[in-house]
Amino acid sequence: MLVSDTTLNRQYSNFPLLDFLPCAPSNKVPWIVWEFLKGKSPPAIGGRASVAPYALRKLESALLTQHKPEEIVVAHEDHLEEVVRDDTEVIGVYTMDPLGLGPLTMSYSALFSNKSKSWVRLEFESLIARLNRARASKKAKLVVGGPGVWELMALPEQMEALGIDLAFQGEADDIANELFEDFATGAVYGSEYFQGFSSFGNDFRRNWVSHSKFVSRRPGQKQFPNLDEIPLIKGPTVKGFVEVMRGCGIGCDFCEVTLRPIRYYTTEMVKSEVAVNVAAGNTNAWVHSDEIFAYKHEAHFVPNQDAIEELFRAIMSVDGLVSANPTHGRISIPAAYPELPRAISGIVGAGPGHWVGVQAGIETGSERLATIHMPNKTLPLRIGPDGEWQEIVLKGLVNFNLAYWRPAFTIQVGQMDETPEDNWETVRLVNRMDALEVRGRPAEFTITPMQNIPLGTIKGSGVSHETLDASQLAVYYACYLQLTKTAARNALKDSSGNPLKRAMLATALSLGSWRLLGLIENICKRRGIDLEKVKRYGLEQRESIRINAS
Repeated sequence: MLVSDTTLNRQYSNFPLLDFLPCAPSNKVPWIVWEFLKGKSPPAIGGRASVAPYALRKLESALLTQHKPEEIVVAHEDHLEEVVRDDTEVIGVYTMDPLGLGPLTMSYSALFSNKSKSWVRLEFESLIARLNRARASKKAKLVVGGPGVWELMALPEQMEALGIDLAFQGEADDIANELFEDFATGAVYGSEYFQGFSSFGNDFRRNWVSHSKFVSRRPGQKQFPNLDEIPLIKGPTVKGFVEVMRGCGIGCDFCEVTLRPIRYYTTEMVKSEVAVNVAAGNTNAWVHSDEIFAYKHEAHFVPNQDAIEELFRAIMSVDGLVSANPTHGRISIPAAYPELPRAISGIVGAGPGHWVGVQAGIETGSERLATIHMPNKTLPLRIGPDGEWQEIVLKGLVNFNLAYWRPAFTIQVGQMDETPEDNWETVRLVNRMDALEVRGRPAEFTITPMQNIPLGTIKGSGVSHETLDASQLAVYYACYLQLTKTAARNALKDSSGNPLKRAMLATALSLGSWRLLGLIENICKRRGIDLEKVKRYGLEQRESIRINAS
């Protein structure tokens, strides 16, 4: 049986950024608000989930290469007790942020002094408790996998506390059948796997840690599946999510994704998966990669425009598909190649009434930190010869907007070697972005701060806003001020559903944003931070970036 963390299978009213709602602390977002905003669970079909997270569908497809469909169940969250039977051998749980240690979740923990568990942790704990009750006196092993396993590696004592038998680290497409057979029989404790996990130091060197509750591929052996070993999904995914490549290669020193080998899906593979979702009634495709502009890229990360255009044309050629958008893309590409996002917009039908959403990590406003931690993020542009880091970001934002792309930016607070001056540069950048106008209206974007907290702090007494210095709190305030203004401006027009639901959603989002901003303001005031200085910083000489839209 396979099941996902329940926070990963909701629509969140189809509103941009509400997918981050599970990161919020449960004492700041009341239960009734949480239940309303996350939306209903997807329909069940005979106890099975009608849609599931993409990674879970991949695992299902891998297992179906050697098992009958009736032997592999992707369970619906409301039917766990009837799906877990006496002959169930393995319960596989997919998760991304099981203990609430993800960067955004920890940013809320820091702001609100970690007094309450996040909704994502509460939902995970509830799911595991239900599964343990359902498998009581049965033989089923409970195994957790997915990108959130690192949190269990950080706090391995939680494995015992939660009643989880094992956690698997890594991609498993090519070994899923053997792995699950060994989970069931206990053979994972033999010599085929490493009993433990691997982690990376600041120098990106892999370290291996022995632990009986974890399983990973053995050191020195193959660590990742090849492209031809990755199966295509057979069941529909949440939000029509499909993958077009794995790996990134950009080399930012805070991200382990860059260490995975790059594998590009063919257009036929992608079309096949899009068609599965369209057949289930999903008319939009979320086109996932960790860096869409790196798809079949050329030397020095010059984008391969022909290949990217061919990819999106192939996607949009699937009968019944109405729209598509990439999930991630770096800001330097629209700055250097404004024609590329415009070309994609022409293919997917973007325009004044249909904006393309994309997530872009700008991470900092500090040119010094950008040069240290992510020197390749600007490629093929280079900081210095092709302009300052902030100028690249501003130009990229304007060109995104001119192509009707609305980027959701993320930044980091707490990077290694960070100084207060670096954070004030980030405040400067946020304010300069917020002051931009494109086509006579405020620039369309959001920017969300995320916390980079050392592992030792997580394991210790916890985090609070006292952990943050004044410059870090200034970054939080500048970002949430921008988010609040954006929510007030766009909440109604970007919401979906009937008029009453739209009005309720818009009201909840606008009031919630102002309440969150007020809480942050109070924290800053108690710390003696000059909020007027934060609002004005970087705008001493207001500027306008004008780019020919033709």
